[in-house]
Amino acid sequence: MEVPLLDLQAQYKDIEQQVLQAIREVYEHKLFVLGPEVKRLEQEIAAYSNADYAVGVASGSDAILLSLMALDIGPGDEVITTPYTFFATAGSISRLGATPVFVDIDEQSYNISPSAIEAKITSKTKAIMPVHLYGQCADMDAILDIAARHKLPVIEDAAQAIGAEYGKAAANKKAGSMGDFGCFSFFPSKNLGCMGDGGMIVTNDADLAQKTSILRVHGSKPKYYHRVIGLNSRLDTLQAAVLSVKLKYLGGWSEKRRKNAEAYNKLFKAKGLLGLITLPFTEYNNKHIYNQYVIRTPKRDQLREFLQEKGIGTEIYYPIPLHLQECYHQLGYSEGDFPHAEKAAQETLALPIYPELTQKQQQSVVSSIGEFFNS
Repeated sequence: MEVPLLDLQAQYKDIEQQVLQAIREVYEHKLFVLGPEVKRLEQEIAAYSNADYAVGVASGSDAILLSLMALDIGPGDEVITTPYTFFATAGSISRLGATPVFVDIDEQSYNISPSAIEAKITSKTKAIMPVHLYGQCADMDAILDIAARHKLPVIEDAAQAIGAEYGKAAANKKAGSMGDFGCFSFFPSKNLGCMGDGGMIVTNDADLAQKTSILRVHGSKPKYYHRVIGLNSRLDTLQAAVLSVKLKYLGGWSEKRRKNAEAYNKLFKAKGLLGLITLPFTEYNNKHIYNQYVIRTPKRDQLREFLQEKGIGTEIYYPIPLHLQECYHQLGYSEGDFPHAEKAAQETLALPIYPELTQKQQQSVVSSIGEFFNS
């Protein structure tokens, strides 16, 4: 049985008419740039994330970039983050002339290790940027405590984690709402994905919300009057219209992902594979949204090739940690500097986890993995 890594056809099957109607309404009023659907989605995402304000931008990468710009981060500054993440996390820092300072990850959650952060703080440090990887919140209590003691802002890269909940904090703490900024991506493969690129910044600070909303339109307020230099980064009205439709289903879709994860866990246990692969780890009382379901094994590459031959889609997030990327050679990092991140890059493999995944498809995935290890 062929099983794709992601099946957007199945997702749109049930909501096609609603999406087409939303697009049609935008076509009729023709306010294609920062139209009313953008403002509506900003209000909806702020409410969904338990944040006070939201600003729609062109991509998740721009959400990070604009957040850094709003904090006036630039040449000579340092931002502490993780090397085990998508390139945009560190690339946005570098784009402004600042320096990403990497620290290792927690071996189980793959999120940044709070215990490694404090030793890297210097007089040049201007922010801490944790990533809520694969749909699970980082240890924000510890991170926020460090940030408060050193008077540093926190930017949450929540590109994969919209709707994820943090279990250690007080009630209603959701990804993106705990730091100074939360950054979301609406790339099509995300739990809440649009029909192209899109992103959102959330914050509880009115001044920061206003500043990012000005920066996204070339720093202009009023129009044609520029007190600061920004960039052109606006969430398209058409994308906002589509996202408003899909947001109504997001909670249910994320719950189905969690149920699929539970089913995988049971199937792998029943197959006797727990000594051969490591399953995803969820911190106590966290609400994981499983943007990715990631297993790990030292035989990752051979397993992936075997599954590919079986028609089962997989992906490697991420094969080379950022500190070992060629473009960061000048930072002076070497292999062995961050062993947990490096080992994760060598051993992790994402399996299909989308909401429409059937029980038979999951059984086929697990049976194929069992066949690989028993062959």
